[in-house]
Amino acid sequence: MKTILIIIISLICINIYGQKLNSFILVNDNSQSVIKLSNEEPKCVQLAVQDLISDVKKITGKTLIVNPKRNRQANVVYIETKPNPSKWESYSVISQNGNLYITGSDERGTMFGIFHFIEKYLDVDPLYFWSGREPQKRSTLSWDLVSITTDGPSVKFRGWFINDEDLLTFWKEGGGTRNLDYKFYFNIIHKDAISAAVEALVRSRYNLFIPASFIDILNPKEEELIKECARRGIFISQHHQEPMGVSPFAFFNYWKGKGKDAEYSYITNKEGIQEVWREATKKWSSYPNVIWQLGLRGIGDKAAWLSDKNFPVSNEERGALISSALADQKKILEEICPKNYRIYTSMTLWLEGSVLNQKGFLKIPAGTILVFSDNCPGWKWPADFYNTPRDPKNLYGVYYHHALIGSGPHLAQVVSPQQTFGLLKIADEFKSSDYAVFNVSNIREFVLGIAATEAMTWNIRSYNPDTWFDEWIAERFSNKKAEITNAYKIYFDAYQIHDKQHVPFLMDGQMFGLGKNCLTEMEQKLKEQKIGIGTDSELIYFKSSDRSSDIKSANKEEDAYKLSLIDAIPEKIGRRETIKRISMQKAGFNLASLHLSGLLKNLPKEQEQFLFDNLIYPNDLMLNTCSWLENLYLADEALDLGNIEECVKYLDMAEKAISKISKLSENYCYGKWTQWYRGERILNISISLAKTHEVVALLQNQKKQ
Repeated sequence: MKTILIIIISLICINIYGQKLNSFILVNDNSQSVIKLSNEEPKCVQLAVQDLISDVKKITGKTLIVNPKRNRQANVVYIETKPNPSKWESYSVISQNGNLYITGSDERGTMFGIFHFIEKYLDVDPLYFWSGREPQKRSTLSWDLVSITTDGPSVKFRGWFINDEDLLTFWKEGGGTRNLDYKFYFNIIHKDAISAAVEALVRSRYNLFIPASFIDILNPKEEELIKECARRGIFISQHHQEPMGVSPFAFFNYWKGKGKDAEYSYITNKEGIQEVWREATKKWSSYPNVIWQLGLRGIGDKAAWLSDKNFPVSNEERGALISSALADQKKILEEICPKNYRIYTSMTLWLEGSVLNQKGFLKIPAGTILVFSDNCPGWKWPADFYNTPRDPKNLYGVYYHHALIGSGPHLAQVVSPQQTFGLLKIADEFKSSDYAVFNVSNIREFVLGIAATEAMTWNIRSYNPDTWFDEWIAERFSNKKAEITNAYKIYFDAYQIHDKQHVPFLMDGQMFGLGKNCLTEMEQKLKEQKIGIGTDSELIYFKSSDRSSDIKSANKEEDAYKLSLIDAIPEKIGRRETIKRISMQKAGFNLASLHLSGLLKNLPKEQEQFLFDNLIYPNDLMLNTCSWLENLYLADEALDLGNIEECVKYLDMAEKAISKISKLSENYCYGKWTQWYRGERILNISISLAKTHEVVALLQNQKKQ
């Protein structure tokens, strides 16, 4: 009798709800769920619910209704934060008796539970805005079982650093301007762009954001960036150039506003610097979840002593002065931040900070998050990472570059998920996985790396890079998956590794810098009639970077800033060897092109566009950059040998190669991305193209004579 009764009840349930007893219908032709959400839930949860509603409408055309009161027995989405101080961002998403329950241990846990459900069950790419991968249309969203549970992430603080953001700052006009003497950052990222960035960050379940370089919170337009982050309930932090949220540029702006021309020196104007720190702290502390950057640095992301002639000469004295500033900063925070305000502090051991820490010259306040920095994009940790004792009073983490100005990567991703995992695994082994912030530059170019590090930081110990990458490919491409996977592998393997320092040394930033240097040297030779001198000029990597001059000008062999740069910058090699290695790298990109040829026509249009944006374009960009630089060096060699005919031939090939890059970029800048390269000012392809034209014209005039 019981069996018959159960069957009858099951049939009634199936008849009424059109589903199995425990299955859950979000939307179908006959019904749609109601969302039960308390008005007391935090703003970030409310916004995540609106994103859920928006996604469902995109997919089905139907709009879910939020109703704080339960008014039915099934097809209800219950969303609730149940505070549990012993848990950090844990959540469960479970279907039961025809309902869905999304529960978090804290507000971000609830928010991330919503976004995990959206990604896993609605198949919405967290980075859809930046990848262009919109969800597929469906009329029914139902599942026999929904089940997601997590005790929280492996890495407590996980975030992005928007840095070297030339493309983002000029892409959309009207974001406002900032007053600083720096060639890339005088525009403010448009609110729509930063909103899309923060949404992508929380959808990807990161909880920390450094939303721009050199933010001056005392500028209302720049403060809007902070407000947009705060709405999403995440932690907000500051560039390592901005201790206490104050860069040297913000310092100068503050005092100019008071009609004073103040000196940026912690020796002669300590009170002036501390006054700006205090004013900025009052503003920043009006927002919750700030991770304050401690430190003392100079102008333009350099060591303090390079812009302060009063600074001590020895590394030990420099470390002592910086340590005293750290202690002063901690006191200011404790004095100004409101009572019961949770003060988080971090210190990024970048460049000279790493060396001073390695030498034991820094005294960092207890409770600070010590952040070790990779000294070449995504390739290795510096010595202090391995040698610093882990004090239980502090937390430890890493600053990792998917992107890096000067050397690259900037327009083309270089670091594979496998390489990234290798370093993050070491960080975990060395008890440095409390914090991880990733330099993502302008975001769009690094969606693969961003997706990979999301998965790693949530569960580093069970992450398998090859399995994850296979799944990433499978989610994005409906066929030719093995061929596409192989093409990615060939692309990443193409990059040449320096024989001594074991880091890539022909990335996009390095090659554009070297090419501009070569053109300048050729131009000078032609103007000074230095033709046929028969030299093999030694080319120094990063010569075009501002930092190369710092190496030469450092006042002492053991200067900490100088030492940090030597470790980061690959040693020079001769022109012949450079040409050889460029040719080898170019061969790798040619092989990737061969494997990619014909794949596009076998893919749906959206998948075709994503493959072009994420692999074909960067591969062709690098291929033609290699060809441009290789031919520039061959032209320079011919010029030194006095062979004008050969020089003309190679320069002509160089010009054709860089012209192809400009043409390729037109296909990369389409639709909403039409103005994406309007701000392309760091590598500056257009300047390199114009400079190549100039040298070609100069050489042609030389030939006529």
